[in-house]
Amino acid sequence: MATALITGANRGIGLELCRHLSERGDRVIAACRRASPDLEGLGVRVIDDVDVSSDDSVRSLAQKLEGERIDVLVNNAGILEPTSLENLDWDAIRRQFEVNSLGPLRVTQAVLPALADGAKIAIITSRMGSIGDNGSGGSYGYRMSKAAVNMAGASLAVDLKPRGIAVALLHPGFVRTDMVARQGHVEPADAAAQLIQRIDELTVETSGGFWHANGETLPW
Repeated sequence: MATALITGANRGIGLELCRHLSERGDRVIAACRRASPDLEGLGVRVIDDVDVSSDDSVRSLAQKLEGERIDVLVNNAGILEPTSLENLDWDAIRRQFEVNSLGPLRVTQAVLPALADGAKIAIITSRMGSIGDNGSGGSYGYRMSKAAVNMAGASLAVDLKPRGIAVALLHPGFVRTDMVARQGHVEPADAAAQLIQRIDELTVETSGGFWHANGETLPW
């Protein structure tokens, strides 16, 4: 039985990842800012008051994980705030970098002592962070923050290879979540199922790749 730690676990994709992994028999530790009734109903271990943009909060999470052995870390927490060229909200851009770019790196570094040799790390990113795939522009804060976390994931794959820890950068698709006002065309449960398939397939040999949840390799 593997133990999985998932951030941003109280709703949307994070909640469904917790549900799927728990139902198949994995032990799940769900980290989130505020627990939801749906999450509490899963019967998994919940650690709330976790803000991935806060050094102190992430250090507290790491302390609560002392004695744990984590086999799978899913850095799922993320935010989206509209930022167009006509409305460059610098504070919104900074917030997205703190959560989307620095958050996964902050969490990964903090929980390294708990990660098992041979563990897997998934960073839920977005194809909107792809430079090669950007044909529509805009969304400066979100695009830039996701491009940055893609680079962080690629570096983590190199640095953690000696421990046999593999890293995947995964785009879940356009998922119907609150973050996009339920406008997506993929249900969270379906996205979670595909993401888990990609994590299961991940090896040290494929570490550092950037994939769509459906298995398609995405351009950097």
